Amino acid sequence: MKAGPIRALAIILQSIWVTLRISVPTIWEAYRGRYRRAAGDARLRWWSQRLLALVGLSVRVVNPNRVELPAGRPCILMSNHSSLYDIPITLLAFAGSIRMLTKKELFRVPVWGRGLRAGEFISIDRHDREQALRDLDRARGKMADGITLWVAPEGTRSRTGELGSFKKGGFMLALQTGATIIPLGIRGAHDVLPAKSLAFCLGREAEIHVGSPIDARRYTIETRDALMGEVERQIRELAQIPAFAPTRSAGDAR
Repeated sequence: MKAGPIRALAIILQSIWVTLRISVPTIWEAYRGRYRRAAGDARLRWWSQRLLALVGLSVRVVNPNRVELPAGRPCILMSNHSSLYDIPITLLAFAGSIRMLTKKELFRVPVWGRGLRAGEFISIDRHDREQALRDLDRARGKMADGITLWVAPEGTRSRTGELGSFKKGGFMLALQTGATIIPLGIRGAHDVLPAKSLAFCLGREAEIHVGSPIDARRYTIETRDALMGEVERQIRELAQIPAFAPTRSAGDAR
């Protein structure tokens, strides 16, 4: 069912409200030096559940191999990305401390941006290579401290639901940290709210399919393309996205 203008506005306002509900206390705790990661994890799960409830989205986690986040090892989740609802879906897929490696523009949003930084989310500057390298250094530190990163290899949301060109940054991070990559395929989120749209579709179902973990230690800088190809293959299969065109550009520097 499509949401009318009034219902869509209500969803937006309520989504802003629940976002403020987790951002303000996180900022305040970080300012006073009292932020605790476990509290941040609990807030993110509550926030994710509320966002899904606002649009009546039910989510099924399909994990036939019972994959879990590896204890004591760096881990990166990688998935397709075509809707804002990919974020709460992914945050609810596993127990643990999951944070996004995301574009710096989100950190400029009033209150929410400060909440992201206080809550240990990590920005990456896609337009400044030197800053991007510093951002990846910070990401390595968070991973060493027990954070699992979620990275969208496409770098941004797909407007069509097709898989976009992969960026190299997340794969370089995996190679440098010897991380386990867990591919994920999200189905149905694009129908709820396509990228760059306010056309909410209510009462839908989505699935997040968990693939086979990939040990980045089996690859090198020289075989990075093979690693990218394996992640792409799994994400396509898990998300049921046909391979219509190449997904990586030769000139992509990151």
